[in-house]
Amino acid sequence: MRNVCIGFGGSLLLDHVGFTIERGEHVCLLGRNGAGKSTLMRLLNGDLVPDEGEISFSQGVRVSMLCQEVPEKETGSVSEIVAAGFDENKGVVVEGWHRTHRVEKTLTRMYLDPGARYENLSAGLKRRVMLARALVSEPDLLLLDEPTNHLDMDAIGWTEEFLKGYQGGLLFVTHDRSFLQKVATRIIELDRGRLIDWSCDYETFELRKQAVFDTEAAHRKRFDDRLAREEAWIRQGIKARRTRNEGRVRELEKMRAERQVRRELIGSVRMKTQEAVNSGKLVIEAEAVSYGYGAEKAVIEEFSTLVMRGDKIGIMGPNGSGKTTLLRILLGELRPVKGTVRLGVNLEIAYFDQLRAQLDENKTVVENVAGGNDTILFNGKPRHVIGYLGDFLFSPERAKAPVRTLSGGERNRLLLACLFTRPSNLLVLDEPTNDLDLETLELLEDLLLDYPGTLLLVSHDRTFLNNVVTSTLALEGQGRVGEYVGGYDDWVRQRRHEPLAPAPAGKPNNERQKRPSKPGLSFKEQRELELMPEAIETLEAEKEELYCSIAAPEFYRTKGPEAASALARLKSVEEQLEESYRRWEFLDMKACEALNLPARAK
Repeated sequence: MRNVCIGFGGSLLLDHVGFTIERGEHVCLLGRNGAGKSTLMRLLNGDLVPDEGEISFSQGVRVSMLCQEVPEKETGSVSEIVAAGFDENKGVVVEGWHRTHRVEKTLTRMYLDPGARYENLSAGLKRRVMLARALVSEPDLLLLDEPTNHLDMDAIGWTEEFLKGYQGGLLFVTHDRSFLQKVATRIIELDRGRLIDWSCDYETFELRKQAVFDTEAAHRKRFDDRLAREEAWIRQGIKARRTRNEGRVRELEKMRAERQVRRELIGSVRMKTQEAVNSGKLVIEAEAVSYGYGAEKAVIEEFSTLVMRGDKIGIMGPNGSGKTTLLRILLGELRPVKGTVRLGVNLEIAYFDQLRAQLDENKTVVENVAGGNDTILFNGKPRHVIGYLGDFLFSPERAKAPVRTLSGGERNRLLLACLFTRPSNLLVLDEPTNDLDLETLELLEDLLLDYPGTLLLVSHDRTFLNNVVTSTLALEGQGRVGEYVGGYDDWVRQRRHEPLAPAPAGKPNNERQKRPSKPGLSFKEQRELELMPEAIETLEAEKEELYCSIAAPEFYRTKGPEAASALARLKSVEEQLEESYRRWEFLDMKACEALNLPARAK
């Protein structure tokens, strides 16, 4: 790309930018929602023509693109959908046996059933089919816009390994920081129309970016201070008209022009939750819960858990394993086939739907948030809806646009804005990270860490889970729901090793989970283990006190019933201590076996 410009009214999305990518490079494109990342990729794919500048490729280069949104209106077999990738790539003409062979080879590599109907697949499998369609023409440049959206953990891991070995050029946009760190060999950033090449990994990028931001802020402050002084000087009037000051006047006019064309840094999202009265200490108690559909094997079988106020719980599992079903059971929306679910008192629930079904496509942003009113009530005080939406980076013009015109990231921000208009003490988020830019994602992390209520979070974003949740529920197939302390990395350390390749389409994920595994501690058992030393210490102190009392000479001079009561209490304490030590040793051994560690000596 040489000196490329493009815009759609207002500031240019690309302002005289240049960019080069070579074969074998894996480049991640970063930028805020609405900065123009998808526009840049559509330019490279030939879907758009730049207003100025030129885009050139080496002779014979083949380009394919995976778009951000999964097409829902496509129909046909998986084989037919993938073969259509030849027609999309204008530089490739493949017919006959070669066409069939390439389709079969690609489907085999992607673990896809060629005869399955596309319209019947899950969102994750549809995503994998569209990736296969982009790959079937064997492109020299592969463009991926949010490739991990709707993929489960196994599929993301497989895609990472596949793309790390990809020999062609790769340019991708992602919000998944783990995926970025493992796949990218270079980072470029689109910021206020400029394209900045960082040529480093993500951790180094964050450090360098902050240093550049601090330097830019200091430079702009010095410029603005100087401009303010010159404006004050010009207002004095008389001296400015003298000949010897004409140069200073011209310099001021140049500074004014420079300040006028300066593009400010896009503001940050300012998310806040509304305060609600505290729920009861017990939020949810599930006891021996089972649930299934028809004659199929139970999705959830004999599952028990205890959710207390302030818990932050992540829910993980393959696509179609029943994560949303588990959520609905825990919230009392579905009645289990067996077992009981008890909800605590004073619950105020706010629910984020991954399908964004709560948004009305035909209404404007303002109407979705305020229902036709000019104000909303936030923490007991009225607030103008336009100002509130400004905190979520919606300009007054954008706030009046219909929802159907919004990008994926804007829709997720809007859903968060709707969510936080209601007071809550139980926040339920089903895949909230899709399409959010990295800065907004990190701000959402901070918000959830400070959230005083209880959190139930469904996500496939490994870094997000590591940074937010304190425990996880993992749907592991055959109705088992494992309970683990910590986030994604802690779960990986406590589970058995599994192959990265996803199961072929049409085969349930639990086919890969038939080997027995060492069960870890449940959340309740982990809490019991943590509290055990303190309980034993209390019993030991009471035992020592009773020994001292019994050993005193005057003990047997007291009344008989009091002496008998003390001796009975001593016997009871000793029995409790013996049982506590036995229980402590059992739990500790169970925890160590799950982590493949030697048991700690007592």
